[in-house]
Amino acid sequence: MALDFVVVVIPGLLVGIIFGFVLQRGRFCMNSAFRDIILLKQYSLLKAVIVAIVVQMVAFHVMDFLGIITLNPKPLAWAGNILGGFIFGIGMALAAGCASGTTYRVGEGMVGSLVALLGLSIGALTTGAGLLLPVKNEIRSATTIAADDGSALTLGNMLGSGMADLLTWLIVIVVAALTIAYFVWKNFLPWKNEGKTLDFSDLGKKIFKEGWAWWVTGIAIGLIGCIAFISSAAAGRNYPLGITAGWLGVLKYFVAGSTVAAAEAALGWIAWLVIGAVIGAFISAIIAKEFKLRTPKEGKILLGQFVGGCLMGFGAVTAAGCNIGNLLSGIPQLSVGSILTSIFIVLGTWMMAYLLFMRGD
Repeated sequence: MALDFVVVVIPGLLVGIIFGFVLQRGRFCMNSAFRDIILLKQYSLLKAVIVAIVVQMVAFHVMDFLGIITLNPKPLAWAGNILGGFIFGIGMALAAGCASGTTYRVGEGMVGSLVALLGLSIGALTTGAGLLLPVKNEIRSATTIAADDGSALTLGNMLGSGMADLLTWLIVIVVAALTIAYFVWKNFLPWKNEGKTLDFSDLGKKIFKEGWAWWVTGIAIGLIGCIAFISSAAAGRNYPLGITAGWLGVLKYFVAGSTVAAAEAALGWIAWLVIGAVIGAFISAIIAKEFKLRTPKEGKILLGQFVGGCLMGFGAVTAAGCNIGNLLSGIPQLSVGSILTSIFIVLGTWMMAYLLFMRGD
């Protein structure tokens, strides 16, 4: 148990606290990122998501090449990816937050987000170990497609294992180069920012009191994802950031009881990560004087957030990951399953956002 405490509990908590702090300061929520595109024509959060993905894409493959980590892309089970992703997107629009956004908002004192997290955990437990388990298993097992060597299908090996390394590095280099070129051209050249340079004055206020710029948030999330991969792998979970599996572990702990065996089985590294994320968001909100207990005025809003959370839980387990596990952590590993899931998360979010906010326009 002492070794588990050193390798699992402390690292999970520390990475989670940093993760939660950054989430809260950067307002990093993919529901807002995708919804704002169609509602407000606003792209700042989307740019933060893209930067985080590209930072991890480059770093993951470099670390894998150096033997620091071993890539572990999620498999393609196309029906599970499509159905799970679409339902997850619907759910996060109803819950008013994605898995990460809902988590950090609990640290800010939002009761509705806590209710959504409860729904997320229940939906995930029901699908991953309860009544809906046979449904999920049938959907995924009947539609799984692997690479020719039996490994998970990625953009790198989809044309055959013989070309995998070459194609993988070509994709990583091209995507990174195009992304850097685009963002430099659009945002950082002198004629784009009227000659302004990076301002490091009053740095403490900028870090702890003010909202972060999208590019700062994106780089910070990407770097945390790299640290998370190393730390999580050392704890026996060979994958970077995630959210849903952590809350599922917390719920399993309370359902299974508080025995030592149950604790070790349920409260793994990922569970301590999400607990730490709430703590980190709480610390950030307290420092910035943004913490306040808030409850929706109408009960139907809480009900909608709970239902949305349940849908997110079902979708995440069916798609083998939520928006963090697939979009943020899976796309950088070039997983075809994660890419497909992410596309349908966006489509589900857009459909529900239209029904909730735009249908009467």
